[in-house]
Amino acid sequence: MKTQHNLITKILQMSDATWLRHANPWSAWTRIITCLPLLTVSLWSRAWIGGWSIIPILAALFWIWINPRIFPEPKSTNNWASQGVLGERVWMNRKIIPVPRHHIVAANTLLAISIVGIPPYVYGVIFLRLWPMLLGGLLMYIGKLWYFDRMVWLFKDMENKVPG
Repeated sequence: MKTQHNLITKILQMSDATWLRHANPWSAWTRIITCLPLLTVSLWSRAWIGGWSIIPILAALFWIWINPRIFPEPKSTNNWASQGVLGERVWMNRKIIPVPRHHIVAANTLLAISIVGIPPYVYGVIFLRLWPMLLGGLLMYIGKLWYFDRMVWLFKDMENKVPG
């Protein structure tokens, strides 16, 4: 499936082949579990190692970029993680292949929950405040995981409507 490239896809240089590799459940799960914690610890490390924190920050950003590329294409996409990734591709392509309205409302609502978590998270990371960072991170995770689950539903609803 040729995907419309949005800003995140362009920044991360996500080709169609990269998206398929990212549909490997190992890629999806390791991103879900590690990206925000690695980024958080690396940003927070400036309190412990000062300017040297650039090294863990760059390492975390490299992990975010390399993760979808290091796993092989999945042997099967008959699993929650693969279908969530494929659903995200369907979602990104919604201007070309329309999706049902109920998915649009739900996805935008869940993305809003994640967005609400960004200000306390950023405040907590900048000012080294644990509770706002944890609250923001929790909201971001809840919104993202619920959104990702919705992408599985979207994929299942759309898999026979999307060409090759």
